[in-house]
Amino acid sequence: MATPNKKKILNDPVYGFITIPTELLFDLVEHPYFQRLRRIKQLGLSEYVYPGALHTRFHHALGAMHLMGQAMSTLQSKGHRITDAECEAAQIAILLHDVGHGPFSHVLECCLLDNVPHEEISLMLMRDLNIQFNGALSLAIRMFEGTYERPFFHQLISSQLDMDRMDYLNRDGYYTGVAEGAIGAERIIKMLDLVDDQLVVEAKGILSVENFLNARRLMYWQVYLHKTSICCESMLIQILRRARFLIRQDGVEPVYAPETFRIFLRDSVSMTDFQMNRAYLDAFTKLDDFDIWSCIKQWALHTDSVLSMLCQMLLDRKLFKIMLSTEPFAGELLNELEDQLHRAGLTDEILSYFLVEGQATNAAYLPSGDRIAIKLKTGRVIDIADASDLSNIQVLTNIVRRYYVCWAKGISISQSVS
Repeated sequence: MATPNKKKILNDPVYGFITIPTELLFDLVEHPYFQRLRRIKQLGLSEYVYPGALHTRFHHALGAMHLMGQAMSTLQSKGHRITDAECEAAQIAILLHDVGHGPFSHVLECCLLDNVPHEEISLMLMRDLNIQFNGALSLAIRMFEGTYERPFFHQLISSQLDMDRMDYLNRDGYYTGVAEGAIGAERIIKMLDLVDDQLVVEAKGILSVENFLNARRLMYWQVYLHKTSICCESMLIQILRRARFLIRQDGVEPVYAPETFRIFLRDSVSMTDFQMNRAYLDAFTKLDDFDIWSCIKQWALHTDSVLSMLCQMLLDRKLFKIMLSTEPFAGELLNELEDQLHRAGLTDEILSYFLVEGQATNAAYLPSGDRIAIKLKTGRVIDIADASDLSNIQVLTNIVRRYYVCWAKGISISQSVS
């Protein structure tokens, strides 16, 4: 029997035809850990605002791999020694950088697990795959961790100007229809260079980097932290919080959930638990958005009024109202909202499910982190904030904070709820 061709060409709506360049990369794409990303949307509940935002982590990871391949070619064309093994490892690392995301990505990271960031789960899964592929991912893991002796590889994977951000800004802008997300990734990549194995951008790419940073700031407020998305996410978090509360109670009606999901509702799963008990990692690799939605549809029929009402409201897009402010909300306002909900029949015990406070922050560029370095024509390397002649670059380094309060308006709970 003929050996199957594993060097596939895919038609991507953002970049056109992209290639899976090696057999190992093809095998990783085909692996169930990666295929699961087909069932996790990139933007969580943003489709409630932008109906076209239906793309998945699978799309994004392949796009980031494609951009990494372009970055490797650019750096090689400028005379930098990068081996085939390093090229493949860098593409593996960026391909798998999001494999540890759970259902609804960042939305549920805070409440499904006990302080376990998705990057740590990605690393665990990469190590597991490394065993399955007889050590073929060792170099990619070192790049992902930042322990490889050539730091620019890690910078291309995770920094303030990495292939991850370049793809998701382009892709999210494309699928939402928000034109401000377009960043000219191809030009930025063409301007990449190395100085002492550190990633830099040639001076003639300053304008493209400025556009990248500004696009990131705009996309956060227009898409990622859109007020309607915040409402949807707040409701989803309260749904899971209520389901978890009920599952942990004795003597209440059973709450439907597949065992791979129930285990995370029942237990407070920490990083140590993942490391000590393989069952948690196995269950996590089977979870996706579909599990959550199937539960929400079932829970809308549950006898618990809080759970059923929250689920039905989300299903029918009867969303919380929201107020935003640059300052914390006055106690008088919150007291008035509490009084409204009390008059609707909500008791103190359930009030927190229908009245949610929080804050959202956005900083397009943090010079204190992995800086974006500009190489001047003289060969001197300086920070983008110092190289740019635009005053708003300094503004982009400020952390902008928005306070919000979400509450259910026009609801009524007549039956008693404990």
